Amino acid sequence: MRREPPLPPELWDRLPPEVQVAVGVVVEGYERRIAALEAEVAQLKGEIGELKEQLGRNSQNSARPPTLEGPGVNRKPPREPAGRQRGAQLGQPGQPRVWLPVEQVSEVSVGKPTPWRRGGGALPGGDPQPQRHQGIEVPPPAPQVSDYQLHRLPWARCGIRPCGTGLRGCPRSATGRAGRAWGPWAAAPTGGASGGWSASVLMSWASLRP
Repeated sequence: MRREPPLPPELWDRLPPEVQVAVGVVVEGYERRIAALEAEVAQLKGEIGELKEQLGRNSQNSARPPTLEGPGVNRKPPREPAGRQRGAQLGQPGQPRVWLPVEQVSEVSVGKPTPWRRGGGALPGGDPQPQRHQGIEVPPPAPQVSDYQLHRLPWARCGIRPCGTGLRGCPRSATGRAGRAWGPWAAAPTGGASGGWSASVLMSWASLRP
């Protein structure tokens, strides 16, 4: 592709071919240098923008804690109260609590007023719409221990006493002796207690007891 001459055509045509080649080489060198400088300037502008953004960050416009800021930081003044109370406002649709039906709860406790002699004695019947309160509680964990009993019975001919096998999940040590195994639901909390909090195996096992 033919390049445009760096000089006006009437001046460019007067130059000898050797001078035209030399001028073209010089112009190409300057063009490459200018392109490199423009790329460097663009990179520096980006870095300067990032530094300005970091300098402009504070505890009010970012996640930076206020303890890292000096006393000379200008903070926004506190907002003036709008005159509204906390919570739901007038005209806002209500959001009633959702109660579990009686058929799905674990226990139902009924509380009736005590008899008062001035009020006429006992209060028969029940309230069709009693005031309800529901409490949620997680039951204490109860470990489920399985005891595997392997019997040794002698053979009549040779007298060898083999040990019973075929019990799925029976814990066995590397030497074949009796051992204790932790199930996956028991190994998780006990392993966290012994590994994370440096508790002994006995203390970890005791934590599972109600």
